[in-house]
Amino acid sequence: MSAQKQEAKPVDSPKPAETPTAAPAAAPKAAAPRTKKKRNESPVYKFYVVKSGKVERLKKECPRCGRGVFLAEHKDRLTCGKCGYTSFKKK
Repeated sequence: MSAQKQEAKPVDSPKPAETPTAAPAAAPKAAAPRTKKKRNESPVYKFYVVKSGKVERLKKECPRCGRGVFLAEHKDRLTCGKCGYTSFKKK
């Protein structure tokens, strides 16, 4: 048996039918100039104060998590948002 090789002929894809439009497309609007967003100071800077060249921390740090994790001050307690440590304030 002999196999005959056939050449692949390019297939023309049918063109989509053009739909009539009522009006020509409107020109795109010019973009308004962008303004820079005013960024607020990072909230972590509110936890520290520099006095005479030394850094003083304004809030207590978590005894479980260590340095850099501060306790949130509530009405009657101090809590850590990372590990859940809670200490109650004395009346």
